[in-house]
Amino acid sequence: MQIFITISDFLINRPFRLIGRPLVQSQARLAAVGGALRTFQPMRSYTASVSAEPFLNGTSSNYVEEMYYAWLENPRSVHKSWDIFFRNANAGAPPGAAYQSPPPLGGAALGLANAQAMVGVQPNVEKLVEDHLAVQSLVRAYQIRGHHVAQLDPLGIMAAIDPGPPPSDIITSNDKLEFYGLDESDLDKVFRLPTTTFIGGSESTLPLREIIQRLEMAYCQSIGVEFMFINDLEQCQWIRQKFERPGIMQFTLEEKRTLLARMVRSTRFEEFLQRKWSSEKRFGLEGCESLIPALKTIIDKSSMNGVESIIMGMPHRGRLNVLANVIRKELDQIFCQFDSKLEAADEGSGDVKYHLGMWHRRINRVTDRNITLSLMANPSHLEAVDPVVQGKTKAEQFYCGDTEGNRVMSILLHGDAAFAGQGVVYETFHLSDLPSYTTHGTIHVVVNNQIGFTTDPRVARSSSYPTDVAKVVNAPIFHVNADDPEAVMYVCNVAAEWRATFHKDVVVDLVCYRRNGHNEMDEPMFTQPLMYKQIKKQKGVLQKYAEKLIAEGAVTRQEYEEEIAKYDKICEEAHTRSKDEKILHIKHWLDSPWPVCFFKMDGQPKSMTSPSTGLTEEELGHIGHIASSVPVEDFTIHGGLSRILKGRAAMVGQRVCDWALGEYMAFGSLLKEGTHIRLSGQDVERGTFSHRHHVLHDQNVDKRICIPMNHIAPNQAPYTVCNSSLSEYGVLGFELGFAMASPNALVLWEAQFGDFHNTAQCIIDQFICPGQAKWVRQNGIVLLLPHGMEGMGPEHSSARPERFLQMCNEDPDAYPKFSAEEFAVRQLYDCNWIIVNCSTPANYFHVLRRQILQPFRKPLIVFTPKSLLRHPDAKSNFDDMLTGTHFQRLIPDSGPVCEKPDGVKRIVFCTGKVYYELTRERKNRGMDNTVAIARIEQLSPFPFDQVKVETDRYPNADLVWCQEEHKNQGYYDYVKPRLRTTVDRTRPVRYDQPPSLTPAHRGRYQ
Repeated sequence: MQIFITISDFLINRPFRLIGRPLVQSQARLAAVGGALRTFQPMRSYTASVSAEPFLNGTSSNYVEEMYYAWLENPRSVHKSWDIFFRNANAGAPPGAAYQSPPPLGGAALGLANAQAMVGVQPNVEKLVEDHLAVQSLVRAYQIRGHHVAQLDPLGIMAAIDPGPPPSDIITSNDKLEFYGLDESDLDKVFRLPTTTFIGGSESTLPLREIIQRLEMAYCQSIGVEFMFINDLEQCQWIRQKFERPGIMQFTLEEKRTLLARMVRSTRFEEFLQRKWSSEKRFGLEGCESLIPALKTIIDKSSMNGVESIIMGMPHRGRLNVLANVIRKELDQIFCQFDSKLEAADEGSGDVKYHLGMWHRRINRVTDRNITLSLMANPSHLEAVDPVVQGKTKAEQFYCGDTEGNRVMSILLHGDAAFAGQGVVYETFHLSDLPSYTTHGTIHVVVNNQIGFTTDPRVARSSSYPTDVAKVVNAPIFHVNADDPEAVMYVCNVAAEWRATFHKDVVVDLVCYRRNGHNEMDEPMFTQPLMYKQIKKQKGVLQKYAEKLIAEGAVTRQEYEEEIAKYDKICEEAHTRSKDEKILHIKHWLDSPWPVCFFKMDGQPKSMTSPSTGLTEEELGHIGHIASSVPVEDFTIHGGLSRILKGRAAMVGQRVCDWALGEYMAFGSLLKEGTHIRLSGQDVERGTFSHRHHVLHDQNVDKRICIPMNHIAPNQAPYTVCNSSLSEYGVLGFELGFAMASPNALVLWEAQFGDFHNTAQCIIDQFICPGQAKWVRQNGIVLLLPHGMEGMGPEHSSARPERFLQMCNEDPDAYPKFSAEEFAVRQLYDCNWIIVNCSTPANYFHVLRRQILQPFRKPLIVFTPKSLLRHPDAKSNFDDMLTGTHFQRLIPDSGPVCEKPDGVKRIVFCTGKVYYELTRERKNRGMDNTVAIARIEQLSPFPFDQVKVETDRYPNADLVWCQEEHKNQGYYDYVKPRLRTTVDRTRPVRYDQPPSLTPAHRGRYQ
């Protein structure tokens, strides 16, 4: 039996929280009749002194329960008052009537008779119990649904949520009391407060009228809290405490004045831009000026909690204001961006001003501590930057050893329509608690314009709020009226404390409006006439807050006007300085600067040479030994894996390697040299095709693993290999962000199949391909894309190389004019990314090592094989990987054709695995002396110089391009003009494969 009532509850007829089961049922369940053995043993034995204590001394439910067990065993073992109580309760008496005063001395029989006569004499007990339970339900209703009637919309038109009547269980009028079986006569009755609320402060009882008023103050004013879906009691109690305690939103005079100063800067900055450049797009913050003090509050509180670095991502609305007043970018540099006549001094194309990022280290004036702020550059694709920010945050945490997220954190800003509509938001949320992806809590701030461009919320989302997606990870959601700056400040303080306390995501929903259209040139009255009529009447939040503080006496009107004049003067002086600028420096807007030691002072590479990527025989042997063994004792691996490791050991003994071992050699050597490696993607630990096996699993001990790559050398860099969630867009963006943090890491993302990258196309098109041109930001991320027509049907065949090749910045009609010594490295430096399709493990080994050893960073796209993973001919000798060897951009034919090149009738250029099929067919037809086959291993930048050597070697040969893919796919359209340029258009290039709508047909390829 469980009893949840206190004895004092009985004595004063106060109701209890949960009514226990009838004692007779518990007696039948817990004890056997006639002195048999009890099935539930008490936690302690009883002495006479304890069991004989009078009834009035019982003050806890545990104590009552223990007394009950003692009574079950022997009614004489407890005091007479307990005996009477339990007998009456068993007879069905309400708890308040079950207790009777102890009988007088010598009158035990009379006392018992009187007690029995009193059973059922208190008819109002049940009503009191029901009323108390109703009050508990009332408290819970406000905690769950109070936000639905909160005053969140500054416009008062309730566009922030779906229209509809308020919840029936929220007391918006006295007649709603009927829902709980209460009426107005109950408003002045005093009720015991449940332990799940803090509205009483130090009081444990309150009149119903006061309970309702305090609940309304906590949940129905400018703040609406969604948290009751969280399945952690401690977290729910923490939130209740933050919002329910009386008097929580009390601010000091200094805090109010600081808040006003920040509102002045936020508002006057936008007004200044509007005066100076009224016809320019800037995506201003008008209507949500409280965003700036909101962000600064989060930063202040986080700095106070020990955070040293904050990485931020945001859409374009308000970006210039955030750069100016949060990141503290020089105002004259911002104003320069409005001068269309200024030429960029750096390489690249640049980007519009409201896409640019910034990195700045400064002193936080509130905490007097250093803090680094980084706002990531991003494209117009809303929310695409979310996983990129998370990846960079994770990297910074990793490099500084911040395993709990106490020193580095992220803040993500969102628009309401994008937060609800973009799937990458959901993908990013689901990375938030994964071991290899968690950043230990992100603060999300939603600028809720209550509109998406011209689209109303009622047709933009199916949920009540744009923030409902956050519930999937139990993130609390704090809705707040953005026209109440003090409420905004309080909510942001709580959000920062939540993140510091629980290291979980949290959402701040700033319900605001957009004073202008989608941009300053847009006319919103076309589509939202009533909304914008109300907006035109709306008084600015700065004016409202200033009037409030002046009325309170916190500031004088003169002080307020002086603060405005002070900031206006700062803007005017910066504008004057901006006129002296003659050129734009894109590198001044860099969001992820790398260590100075990686570049020269002018940002150029320290050298333009690419060192050898080979290794010594001893290094190859050592890494091969690690790859073919289990470096942990008493570790049982799968029998099939034992055979694989024996096969690797045999290859090492024969001085050859297959694809998996070649990759192992590259990774192991870089780790030994101090380069961190991170390999991520779906099923990468084992490998989609069961070839990699970088994580070994003990067959006898659950979750016990071994990563041999972390046993290469004592002082090696760590190796991170992690299976990702089933996401491409989010995970590739995350890895891109991770690669931004440092040039001294090899970060790889592998698609399960090459064509799966198309769901991450936005990251490829907007970040990886043009990132350096737009934002002067180098990145060395590697994409591994399994590719090949091998009977797997249309979806698992092509990694779509034509798409990557189409986006190369190389001119197909111009032969590069570089010296022979620098030709290869200069090409690499000038390209936007490197694309390879290796045909040998050795070349794959070299290109991975070159990615780190070259003096700059470029994205690397590798079309990896499937059938070649186990092809008997696709093996490399250690000689091709020794010191002095390099990556081969083109592998020429080294067979019989070299003896009589003049007799060669045809030279076939190809790439990848089709080479092995061509050589087999050539042998079968007896054409080894007349057909040369050259493999182009590096497609971009195109090896013009080496292709020219081959075409000149066979002057009488026809030029043929061969590929598995159809004519409108693959490499043909990219290769053909470059081959023609190489031979100065003196010879045609043949290719006979027809075009096709799909990469492959059913179970075979054409």
